[in-house]
Amino acid sequence: MGVKSDRWIRRMAQEHEMISPFESGQIRNNGSERVISYGTSSYGYDVRCSDEFKIFTNINSAVVDPKDFDSQSFVDLKSDVCIIPPNSFALASTVEYFRIPRDVLTICLGKSTYARCGIIVNVTPLEPEWEGHVTLEFSNTTPLPARIYANEGVAQMLFLGADDICEQSYKDKGGKYQGQTGVTLPKA
Repeated sequence: MGVKSDRWIRRMAQEHEMISPFESGQIRNNGSERVISYGTSSYGYDVRCSDEFKIFTNINSAVVDPKDFDSQSFVDLKSDVCIIPPNSFALASTVEYFRIPRDVLTICLGKSTYARCGIIVNVTPLEPEWEGHVTLEFSNTTPLPARIYANEGVAQMLFLGADDICEQSYKDKGGKYQGQTGVTLPKA
């Protein structure tokens, strides 16, 4: 198993619509304004988050239960900027829609710009033949409010190519998050 290069990422995006919309290079400026970079890098792809956020709140004194998640634990926000309260988290989705090939596993890591501010990005691996918008979880580990910028880079996807094709893909299993669009809450 090996990490896939920028040439492979460009080819898969163009021939198989693996990433849509797709930026073939690294974008660092939006006109005269600097942005947190996104697009193709040497061995990965830097994704952007959309402008729709779900910010965790405990106004209802709910218990976080992955088998019975209370959607009222979130405040919905549509904005170019999301302020995450101290020691809390928010959900967003990628701007990009992914179609992962059957012989690839995708790992997501946070960008150093956010990590150096105490903002952790968590995403589970994207399994072979999974497709959809990726739901991103941003944890603010600081005692201060933290800012996330929509439509700018937030995390990097690394594509690991397998030596053999898997026997059962996410699509074959009928995975519950297959084809998700927008921010998707936990499903039991």
